[in-house]
Amino acid sequence: MHYKAPVREMQFLLDNVFQAGDLWQSIPDLAEMVDMDTAVAILDEGARITHELVAPLNRQGDEEGVRLIDGQVITPKGYKAAFATFAESGWVGISGDPEYGGMGMPKMLGVLFDEMCYGASNAFALYSSLTAGAALCIASHGTDELKSQYLPMLYSGQWTGAMDMTEPQAGSDLRHIRTKAVPQEDGSYRVTGTKIFITGGDHDLSENVIHLVLAKLPDAPGGSRGLSLFLVPKIQVNEDGSLGESNGVECGSVEHKMGIKASATCVINFNDAKGYLVGQVNRGLAAMFTMMNYERLSIGIQGIGCAEAGYQMARDYALERKQGQGSGKGLGNGADAIIVHGDVRRMLLQVAAMTEAGRALAVLTGQSLDKVKYLEDAEAADLVGLLVPLAKAFFTDTGLESTVAAQQVFGGHGYVRETGVEQLVRDVRIAQIYEGTNGIQALDLLGRKVLPKDQAMLKTLIRQVEADLSDVPASWQTEADSVRGAFAQLLDLAGEFKARQNLGDSVNAAAVDYLHGLGYATYGYLWLKMVIAAERGTGALDGEFVQRKQALARFFFARLFPRFEAHVASARAAESAVMTLPSELF
Repeated sequence: MHYKAPVREMQFLLDNVFQAGDLWQSIPDLAEMVDMDTAVAILDEGARITHELVAPLNRQGDEEGVRLIDGQVITPKGYKAAFATFAESGWVGISGDPEYGGMGMPKMLGVLFDEMCYGASNAFALYSSLTAGAALCIASHGTDELKSQYLPMLYSGQWTGAMDMTEPQAGSDLRHIRTKAVPQEDGSYRVTGTKIFITGGDHDLSENVIHLVLAKLPDAPGGSRGLSLFLVPKIQVNEDGSLGESNGVECGSVEHKMGIKASATCVINFNDAKGYLVGQVNRGLAAMFTMMNYERLSIGIQGIGCAEAGYQMARDYALERKQGQGSGKGLGNGADAIIVHGDVRRMLLQVAAMTEAGRALAVLTGQSLDKVKYLEDAEAADLVGLLVPLAKAFFTDTGLESTVAAQQVFGGHGYVRETGVEQLVRDVRIAQIYEGTNGIQALDLLGRKVLPKDQAMLKTLIRQVEADLSDVPASWQTEADSVRGAFAQLLDLAGEFKARQNLGDSVNAAAVDYLHGLGYATYGYLWLKMVIAAERGTGALDGEFVQRKQALARFFFARLFPRFEAHVASARAAESAVMTLPSELF
């Protein structure tokens, strides 16, 4: 079974739920570039290429993995040709700057294509995702010379990008980075050091790999304030754009991983490599975080893509697999498809309800990023700050839960490699760890985004929720009241934290539960937006589509939304339950 992108669901979100066409036409930079007809055409073509080109590589890539041979990383059979076709079609630059060869599509459309790629093959998708992120960083902070020399090659996929932050002694705590950059008379720098866990750090898919490297100048101040960002190509680039000599960038080894085995995760050694400053000296983190907002959202979407792929596999299996009887009379010649059994239906409904709400949140986050980029919207900037860590962590935590549920539908057949569903469980697991672990996302959300400035970011989201739910039909009023009440609890709880003496310990102990509480509250809000849009929709929204949306919304509020209360109760509990046990007694 090869993944098929849920284009109809995606079009519904853009057109009916978020009225994307109206927003695009109100933005001069987008009005002549994209409308709903263009968006649907892109979704259709994206669905075709991910189904026909990318998905067939997924199983083989997992079986074969990457290999390091004579200093060169070799990707699985078929990857190089497929990536060339993928890149030639312009998909790497779907949201890239049109001035340098990108498509210039809005992010709220780009997130849906990201989901298609991750649903088809996590490992394959990562090569283009990191390239797009590197290009975004260069476009935002690079000099005109760097932009003109590197962006066209990155958007075309002839060169690919990598992000080099982590070092053996400096994981999430970047203050301890040791990689050095020494300034040269010609304005360049010489970069020396070792980076680990570098996704796409080396491979045979492109002519060159462009590394964005965090390093310290010799006279840099201490801590993270002393980090600068450098563009370091694997192969030196001549003034005319042609490739020159090797640049002292070597792959020391590749990691052997639980999943995403066809994605090259490398140890990269920089041996006096020539690099170029991106952004300002000692402002490397600020430049990198331009890329990180988009990358963290993209990695979150990995959870949605895997969940959707798992749902499709489990649904098809449940409709075909004969086991037991719905009447409860046991086995016999009249065995029913397992879709009739309540527990199987529960699992499928859970995966579908969480995945569709997650997709809606991805589009909302993409819309907010677009408003910041094109309209400099301050409220949208608040939403981006709040929603990016939520999306990264909640999508991937629940994405793993969803893939495990999909595997469970298969019973014993889900535990063997033949069906393919177990690969999704292994592949999505990393998404909770990289691009900032989900615990760090939760700390960022509660400590840096919710609590400061009198909870301004959370209040921005609450204002949008209240505006969108102001005319809820009577049939959904009870659920709307529950959602409003949930956000009120989250706001009150934030106030309680600020009043506590041990604020730091309180935030550390409660952050993950608070994030999950916010996740369920936000999904409740988005389910109301979706079901009301479906009921009021016209045209392509036939009766079965509306019926399915109503059933999933009812299931979410009856069976999943109650989790909110448990997470809030846990978050509210005193931090002493977490912090009092002496370390030596663990």
